[in-house]
Amino acid sequence: MKSSVRAWALACLLTVATPALLAQQALPGDYIVAVVNSEPITFQELNIEVRRVSQQLTQQGQAAPAPEELRRLVLERMINDKAQLQLAREQGIRMDATAIDRAEQNVASQNGVDVLALRQKLAKDGVTVQSFRDGLRDQLTLSRLHEREVESSIKVSDVDVDRVIQEQQANNTDPFAQELNLAQILIVVPEKANGEEAAALFVKAQRVLQRARDGEDFNKLVQEFSAADRNNGGQIGLRRGDRLPPSFVTATQNLKVGEVSEVVRTGAGFHILKLVERKAPTRLVQTVVQTRARHILLRNSPQLSQAQAIARLADARQQIVSGKTDFASMARKMSQDSSAEQGGDLGWASPGMFVPEFEEAMNRLQDEGAISPPVVSRFGVHLIQLVDKRRVELSPQQIRESVRAQLRQSRYEEAYTAWARDVRARAFVEMREAPQ
Repeated sequence: MKSSVRAWALACLLTVATPALLAQQALPGDYIVAVVNSEPITFQELNIEVRRVSQQLTQQGQAAPAPEELRRLVLERMINDKAQLQLAREQGIRMDATAIDRAEQNVASQNGVDVLALRQKLAKDGVTVQSFRDGLRDQLTLSRLHEREVESSIKVSDVDVDRVIQEQQANNTDPFAQELNLAQILIVVPEKANGEEAAALFVKAQRVLQRARDGEDFNKLVQEFSAADRNNGGQIGLRRGDRLPPSFVTATQNLKVGEVSEVVRTGAGFHILKLVERKAPTRLVQTVVQTRARHILLRNSPQLSQAQAIARLADARQQIVSGKTDFASMARKMSQDSSAEQGGDLGWASPGMFVPEFEEAMNRLQDEGAISPPVVSRFGVHLIQLVDKRRVELSPQQIRESVRAQLRQSRYEEAYTAWARDVRARAFVEMREAPQ
């Protein structure tokens, strides 16, 4: 986990329901509570931020610290942020309008609205567009500074990677990495079977399962009932978990050798599985789920607003779902992406290949052929259809890079805390009391 202080600051980007980034105008009776390298923090600014953080914690269901402790923590974070922003300016880190536009677009997308609606919501909460964009600029600047100063300082050696790989291999309990030998009894469900016929076959499978659990010879039951290969007692043979149907692995992952699973339903019918053998992996194996999807992209332009694009894609989705057309045909007809000629097909994609807002919406689709509602990203508005998912094995080099990334992440908080403490120590900070 990264520093809670940094995460707290970045959370500002997603908070639009509270007066988070009000214009900082002195009110009667306002006064300075701290000075950071000649830049002041006022009592009013601190109060606004304390209220914002308190409301945010309430919305997240977290208990807030005692009022005085909360004020102390918020003030310390504001001092740290101000000192770090000053350092960023000294190093020439600047955020251009395009980066801020993208950040504003992302916040709108996270809240399910377009930028215009976001600004209207902010205005109702007393937040000006300029102060909100200034807040986005500051948070983006801090992120860039942290990348340069903290992330670049974290070193992970090949020895560190080798040690973790050895530990992970010794403790690997991932059922998809283990080698399994399963014996099965398959009771076929005909493709055109109706609900009543399928239910009768399920009852039959349950009876066979009970006989197996009562101690009847599994091989005998295979010969009597199974429509699959009956040789060698219906054994599939020793295979790694990721090369078996996922439902088989899930159904047997908690079984001991010799035990029998619950009835498993697949497209072929009902399966009863017996765990014959389980072997730990002989080398570290990591797998990822790849996704194949189609999409339709409409780009924002003076001729097509975001709201209009959302409406057009919502209509397209309705036509596809109702069966009036198919996704590929609609993509060829209206998508403004280079994938349009391929019916919007994006090919197989590993995690992290798409921008987060697109990938999150794609990952929420579970069933083959499922279609998302319109999704806003920095590129425009998308309609996404899930084509298929598969689990693939990472190469040895990919595993090493994955472990290296895990180590860098695990060391981030300590590195950030030490760096932030150093920046704070080098800053001139004067704390001031309330005027009498």
